[in-house]
Amino acid sequence: MSLFQHLSLLAVLVLAAGFLSLTEISLAGARKIKLKLLAEAGDERALKVMALQTQSADFFATSQIGLNAIAILGGILGEGALRPFFMEWLSAVYDGPGAENIAFALSFVFVTTLFILFSDLMPKRLAMIAPERIAVAVIHPVLFIIRICRPLSWALNLVANLLFRLFRIETTREDRITFDEISAVVEAGAQAGVLQKQEQHFIENVFELESRSVTSTMTMRDNVVFFNLNESEEGIRQKIASYPLSKFPVCDGVIDRVIGYVDTRDILVRLLNKQSVFQLNESSIRTVLIIPDSLTLSELLDRFRATKETFAVVINEYALVVGVITLSDIMLTVMGNWGSAIEVNNQILQRNDGSWLVDGSTPVADMKRMLDLGSLPEEENYETAAGFMMYMLRKVPKPTDSVEYAGMRFEVVDVDHYRIDQLLVKRVDAIAP
Repeated sequence: MSLFQHLSLLAVLVLAAGFLSLTEISLAGARKIKLKLLAEAGDERALKVMALQTQSADFFATSQIGLNAIAILGGILGEGALRPFFMEWLSAVYDGPGAENIAFALSFVFVTTLFILFSDLMPKRLAMIAPERIAVAVIHPVLFIIRICRPLSWALNLVANLLFRLFRIETTREDRITFDEISAVVEAGAQAGVLQKQEQHFIENVFELESRSVTSTMTMRDNVVFFNLNESEEGIRQKIASYPLSKFPVCDGVIDRVIGYVDTRDILVRLLNKQSVFQLNESSIRTVLIIPDSLTLSELLDRFRATKETFAVVINEYALVVGVITLSDIMLTVMGNWGSAIEVNNQILQRNDGSWLVDGSTPVADMKRMLDLGSLPEEENYETAAGFMMYMLRKVPKPTDSVEYAGMRFEVVDVDHYRIDQLLVKRVDAIAP
């Protein structure tokens, strides 16, 4: 055969190997979620791709049979056909004893480069750009090739399965999606401009509801405003005027003896009906939802949905009240820093010098996000900025106590009866020597 015929046959082998490489990467990389969307849009080929992914052994066996056979045939053809031509071209400049070896090396490098570039590198890179679109485009030719090679691929898979069982290797593809994978996709969407930064925070915060406890979002015990059972009408008016809250717990003397709660809308209805006298009794006090402090925000949402309530009192294992929480508190957790990029519910404020004032009750998730911290040490042991400091200090804190972590210095600024009210956070490299 002439040089042109040899090169033409070699080109056919390279294209065949490139097709197999293209299909191998696209079928392996096609995401099930996008294939489902294509199937729902009416593309039946997407269903065939998903079926092939579920039982991919035949395809990979066929692909490897084809790739190896083509590579061996291409090597034989290239070495046998191209070496004489390289010898002829080389003889014009060199005709020494090593000319044959040089011609062999040149033909080997030429064929290998040709296969690497056009049968491996470029097809695989193209397949990674749009794996789903390419997978549905090539599925019919792939199924045809699989039928042709089925006897040989069945024998190879039989041997491979025996070896997998011998070494106890699980070969079933797992399509479970984790929160980390969803978070990575959402972050990629934000970087690509598909999602706004605030939308990214919304999605991440929704998934965090499953791991955050109610104590990270509730109003702490010391900040709870409640009515005494024998509260006077004047006292009720003053508290409603001083604290713009929609619901107030009703307690018998102390906060740990909760009886129920009062909705200020009931008081408004009485005023609109010109009933000036309002008393705390069975008719005006509603039954309150009592929940343990071990619940997650996701579990609390289920409780709110089941009971049709939007207000709950949180107690600990000793039946002592540790705080109250409303549906609005959970929504604020999901919305995050909606209003400002430097303020989270007035709990984290950035100063002009770049330092941060952090309220002690700030949830660690919000503190990490605003300070751009990937993680905190052993986060399961605390839920607030104050808890982080107490865990790191390993003692009852006092003003000026500080710790350093991840290039940040956390300093206790204010303590109220052993409780950390406020922290000052600075970057270590920003602190003057």
